[in-house]
Amino acid sequence: MSPPKTAFSATPRGIAWHRSEALNRGVSGWDWTAGFVPPSLTQARWLSLLPGLVVTGGLRGSDVYAVAGVDQSDKRHERRELVIVVVLGRARPGLAGDPAGGIGDAGALLGGLAVAAGERYGRRVKQHVRFCSAADGVRLAYAVHGSGPPLVRVATWLSHLELDWDSPVWRHWLKGLGERHTFIRYDERGCGLSDTEIGDPSVEAWVGDLETVIDAVGLERFALLGVSQGAAIAVAYAARHPDRVSGLVLYGGYARGRRFRGEGEEEDAIVAAIRAGWTAPNPAFRRMFSMLFLPDGTPEQMAWHEDLLRRSTSAEAAARLYRARGGVNVCELAPQVRARTLVMHARDDRVVPAEESRLLAALIPDAHLVLLESANHILLEQEPAWDVFRSEIEAFLGADTQPSPPIGAGHLSGRELEVLQLVSEGLTNEAIADRLYLSVRTVERHLTNIYAKLHVSGKAGRAAAAALFVQLHQPPRFSAR
Repeated sequence: MSPPKTAFSATPRGIAWHRSEALNRGVSGWDWTAGFVPPSLTQARWLSLLPGLVVTGGLRGSDVYAVAGVDQSDKRHERRELVIVVVLGRARPGLAGDPAGGIGDAGALLGGLAVAAGERYGRRVKQHVRFCSAADGVRLAYAVHGSGPPLVRVATWLSHLELDWDSPVWRHWLKGLGERHTFIRYDERGCGLSDTEIGDPSVEAWVGDLETVIDAVGLERFALLGVSQGAAIAVAYAARHPDRVSGLVLYGGYARGRRFRGEGEEEDAIVAAIRAGWTAPNPAFRRMFSMLFLPDGTPEQMAWHEDLLRRSTSAEAAARLYRARGGVNVCELAPQVRARTLVMHARDDRVVPAEESRLLAALIPDAHLVLLESANHILLEQEPAWDVFRSEIEAFLGADTQPSPPIGAGHLSGRELEVLQLVSEGLTNEAIADRLYLSVRTVERHLTNIYAKLHVSGKAGRAAAAALFVQLHQPPRFSAR
């Protein structure tokens, strides 16, 4: 059986679609088909073809189960109302042979998925997850949320676009930086929702990945945030693209890796610990990282950090990435940076010595250095240093980072909201015109009006407008009855 006619630009092949009686019983008013996604279609490949998808887990390959439904309540809008949901869950016995039977209580499952997504992101903080391909074919996951001028965060070691929202270690970073900016971040290769393939981890590869994400979002000029090892990659990018970086913020970073600052033996010891205890039931090995990164953290924060380590990547990937960081050296590139630069560092940081930020500030022309009263490599919400960090960023990036007014029906017309919703789903102007039965010129006219009303412009304006729409509307587009 073929899946329902889809308005998306591509549909994965190789899925055995079945009419799902269980789904039809569970969610009335829809015509449902279902299929088990084979291992040959990775999670990243499948998700990349569904622009409006809300990612609800970090599973891969044969753990992906797909359902597709068409709203039967209004035949005139069948194409527009098509909903495709990917449910990420461990494969159950019999699922591949009979997806409809193996899924269990479909109504409860879909309803739970909708509630979980709404509770996770709340009404004030939502994100869209997208995928793009690096030059060597590695698929990278990136996310956009917030409103205001764009701020791109360079990937750091061991992130997870979805799990970070639940983390008491990272969620205040995401919420706080998204209040005044359209905040763009991505999982580095080998981590989180990006492909597990690492390839050749190097400054050149990491800068290339950053370039790929920036081009995928469509940014022309933006502020760049480099945290920890991400600072070196931010410096290399800013030196290579001086016309695109409006401001450079570096926190807890360095220009030279451990092996260039006489810490080779320490690096060997930590790599050995990663290989020995990364996935061990006893968290003693991972607790070592929490004590280094969060010496003033609460028990809850340390436990979250330890759990995130093993859930974000494998032991082998973690060891390779950690080792590769030790060989980073951008000391010759730092003097080429032309962007205004703010350098911050926790004074008693146990992961990267504060002296490394002093060196960065000395190498980058006219950089401003701020030392924060903290011992945490990752600033925590409860410490005064976090408030100072945010205030310094806001003052440095300027008055144009004031929170943007929310989108409301009074600002945009019904048709403009329809167009903006499709922009947020990743559709091109041509695809939007086809979906709404309009001319491309009419779509362009609507977008011009939207950008003017939202006070955004250019390619970055398209991303900012889409992020504002996501901020107002719940990501799931299906209803469970």
